Amino acid sequence: MADTMTGGCQCGRVRYAAAIDSDDAYLCHCRMCQRATGGVSIAFRNVPKAAVTWEREPDRYRSSPFARRGFCSACGTPLTFEFDDGENLDLIVGSFDDPSRFKPTSHFGKESWHEAWLDTSTLPAKRTDEHQILVDKWMNSVGKLPD
Repeated sequence: MADTMTGGCQCGRVRYAAAIDSDDAYLCHCRMCQRATGGVSIAFRNVPKAAVTWEREPDRYRSSPFARRGFCSACGTPLTFEFDDGENLDLIVGSFDDPSRFKPTSHFGKESWHEAWLDTSTLPAKRTDEHQILVDKWMNSVGKLPD
């Protein structure tokens, strides 16, 4: 049974609801995704296009001769990847309101992965609310930390 999950861009201009039937997601390391997001990889959840309802459609740009990427032109948040002829599209996991449900089950674009970034679990870690300079900036500007 599918659950309805919501998501959207950072500024809230583009919002969606998607029927999600499993926790499966994957990481893409291909150079196109690295360039499109500015990251070393991107986490995707593949869904049928018919399972997504847009409150406001994302803007789209042609990233290759056979595919396009959805994004918000106001804040720049990348939201989707989709082939022109496919029945599915990929939603970016980080664009869901609660992405914690998803678990990576595979990698794509292995030829471009940066192995040092695959397992960073042993590196020192710090919570955002432990960085006082940043906390002060948020509190002084909007009175709270971001969601």
